[in-house]
Amino acid sequence: MGLGALGAVGAVAAGKLVFDWRGAEGSGRAPAPFALAPVASGLEAPTGVVARPGDPDRLYVLEQAGRVRIVAGGRALAEPFLDLTDRVKTGGEMGFLGLAFHPDHARNGRLFVHYTDRGRDTRVVEYRVRGDRVDPDGGRVVLRQRQPYENHKGGQLAFGPDGRLYLGLGDGGSAFDPEGRGQRLDTLLGKLLRRDVDRSGSRWEIAAFGLRNPWRFSFDRAGGDIWLADVGQDAYEEIDLIAAGERRLLNFGWGVYEGPVRQPRRRRLERRRGHLTWPVFSYGRREGCSVTGGYVYRGRRVPAMRGRYLLGDLCSGNLWSLRARGGGGPRVRREPVRLPLVTSFGEDARGELYAVSFDGGLHAVVPTGEGR
Repeated sequence: MGLGALGAVGAVAAGKLVFDWRGAEGSGRAPAPFALAPVASGLEAPTGVVARPGDPDRLYVLEQAGRVRIVAGGRALAEPFLDLTDRVKTGGEMGFLGLAFHPDHARNGRLFVHYTDRGRDTRVVEYRVRGDRVDPDGGRVVLRQRQPYENHKGGQLAFGPDGRLYLGLGDGGSAFDPEGRGQRLDTLLGKLLRRDVDRSGSRWEIAAFGLRNPWRFSFDRAGGDIWLADVGQDAYEEIDLIAAGERRLLNFGWGVYEGPVRQPRRRRLERRRGHLTWPVFSYGRREGCSVTGGYVYRGRRVPAMRGRYLLGDLCSGNLWSLRARGGGGPRVRREPVRLPLVTSFGEDARGELYAVSFDGGLHAVVPTGEGR
């Protein structure tokens, strides 16, 4: 997952603004607009939390070793929903990394998972579920991608408003993208991909490129914008934004740019390849070392957070929220709430937000005063 090292705080470079949270709205002095309430504990290295269509009262938590656990009534059920531990290679940035239920799952029972196989390659596999169990031997491989190194697997799977399945893949690993895969269009690595899994003969296509290690992206359920977190090398963590309806092929710059800054001694971008697009938010290593992307809050439980995108950092536990505003970029707020080892965020059927931490906790975003 996202464990890359990153660096300095805010700058103006290459014609774009990188927000320094210390001068931004809130700057840690305002009262917390929300709290984090424990929901369940004892999970084993959780890497994701998702909701299942037609099952509004339970959450499904991914564990890095290869299991999906059902959380109901404040506890994780002992019997796993899906157990792939015999075929998942775990450790470091490898493991069980993504789960997406088909939008029509309540009728067709389809779901898709993303994991690192025993050969350390990426697999996306389709399953069908009956009841509360998935047969691990009943899958159909929809992607097998060779991985040259052990890191930068990306991981997120999610269905977009267009009904297609989206997947974020890292650049293949090592450091500084030695084979230049982020900028190459002849590989799926370093890309945001999509595929119409309902259409026979469809293929994966590139939705955006120039990514290092996209550790969590999400769709704003109110409008369809894609918010994507990309883990940096040793200077910047970044949040990228793809507006709903965007038709251009966006290039987020890696490995020529890290965040807003051009890398020394790296080749120039080939301008014919995509539309170079700057992050909407970056922060440096003094504030963390591995960004964890979240969601735009669209629930009702915490009115003060509506319309704000919540994200965190795995290393520091810092949390920020952003809100778009016309013509001036997002308003950035460093939240006076921390969650150390935050690995992923998720939302339930009602749009309420949750987060998991690598120490085994599942937490809910609740009004101030209701948390611990």
